[in-house]
Amino acid sequence: MTIPHPAGYRPAPAGTHPPLASPGYKSTGLRAPSQAPIVLPNRLTEVTGPLLAGEIGPHDHDLTAQHAGEPIGQRIIVFGRVLDSDGRAVPDTLVEVWQANAAGRYPHVRDNWPAPLDPNFTGGGRVMTDSQGNYSFTTVKPGAYPWGNHTNAWRPAHIHFSLFGRAFTQRLVTQMYFPDDPLFDQDPIFNSVPDPKARQRMVSTFDLDATRPEWALAYRWDIVLRGREQTVFEEPHE
Repeated sequence: MTIPHPAGYRPAPAGTHPPLASPGYKSTGLRAPSQAPIVLPNRLTEVTGPLLAGEIGPHDHDLTAQHAGEPIGQRIIVFGRVLDSDGRAVPDTLVEVWQANAAGRYPHVRDNWPAPLDPNFTGGGRVMTDSQGNYSFTTVKPGAYPWGNHTNAWRPAHIHFSLFGRAFTQRLVTQMYFPDDPLFDQDPIFNSVPDPKARQRMVSTFDLDATRPEWALAYRWDIVLRGREQTVFEEPHE
């Protein structure tokens, strides 16, 4: 079902977002809808509901400073801007991240493959964009991990991103990857995005100028919410 686009809105080209049912990604067969969605109009409650932002803590943006000790792994800075389809900054937007530790393990009861947990890293952070749409996180580079989708299946290193807009229903979820990962070709989640150019928009860029000497490497990743250069999101918008 196609939802009419507001005036001036430039939709992403076909193939930008992954289909809900991707045969190579097995779990989509259990959760993809079998019937056409029913479009529910946004009423006053949805438009004016809570933004789920809350107070941002002093270390929410620095995942390496949330515990008594420092986590193990390569320290990195992930930064960029949140932009609209015309390249304008999107200020005051809540950006959340979650990721595996340097060994490729999440601190979750269902993640029990034999990789070490790090008591000084829980892998979650959040920050608000500033007036120019900038965001920045300090963290450690996540490791790859096995996930059982197919024989010898490993997920490329990635960081999950969630962005909240100005209404309760405005949430977008995506993943950021790192350049030149050897696992791209065999990952059905990354390759569920049909357009190769759109897939590359999920890959960050190493930025030597932004690297902090003797402290952390830096990766830039801009997030575009709409238009032809839109970042790939895990939810359909048409």
